[in-house]
Amino acid sequence: MPHRSKRYKALVQQVSSTQLSLSEAIEKLKEFATTKFDQTVEVHMRLGIDPKQADQIVRGSIVLPHGIGKTQRVVVFAKGDLAKVAEEAGADVVGQEELAKRIQDGWLEFDACIATPDMMGVVGRLGRVLGPRGLMPSPRSGTVTQEVDKVVREYKAGKVEFRNDSGGNVHAVAGKMSFDNQRLLENIQAFIDRINAMKPNAVKGTYVRGVAICATMSPSVRVAA
Repeated sequence: MPHRSKRYKALVQQVSSTQLSLSEAIEKLKEFATTKFDQTVEVHMRLGIDPKQADQIVRGSIVLPHGIGKTQRVVVFAKGDLAKVAEEAGADVVGQEELAKRIQDGWLEFDACIATPDMMGVVGRLGRVLGPRGLMPSPRSGTVTQEVDKVVREYKAGKVEFRNDSGGNVHAVAGKMSFDNQRLLENIQAFIDRINAMKPNAVKGTYVRGVAICATMSPSVRVAA
């Protein structure tokens, strides 16, 4: 069990099991902004899916209306003209074989990895390194693309990827505690709407079974689904 500070334990006492409207939940969460740093706000959704079934996987990405409160570090595997396009779009590192070797040697100081289709022969060897960290480029998530300029700009603007875990839950960063309530509400609602719109046809019964929001060092607050 993780060690919980006196501060955290005191905050837990303020949390009710009652589900709140999203606006009320954000107000309650804001009461937990008692740390010396700007906590990251997250949204978590429990889904009624069978994560073992390929036709029930919930995976995708979204550009939140107000970003996530930090500049994401983006690397791109590309060559020729597309490498130049990626650099001009704001990619932090652009490369080919030398970039792959750098990553294989342990360098992972980036938040998103994008590749052009003709570079997947190089990137494919990094699956064991990037896959477990959710950084492996994929056509389904839009990170294997010819439109590198567009995708780089999206990630720089705060695009986030998501994929359900083995328990059928999806999670995403939704901003910072310093965001005003309206910006947090619009970001979180956009994510909830996106997940609702992605309900797999194979799912029977209740799709969204629970929603909660929390911050880096705060207890979660339940939101009425």
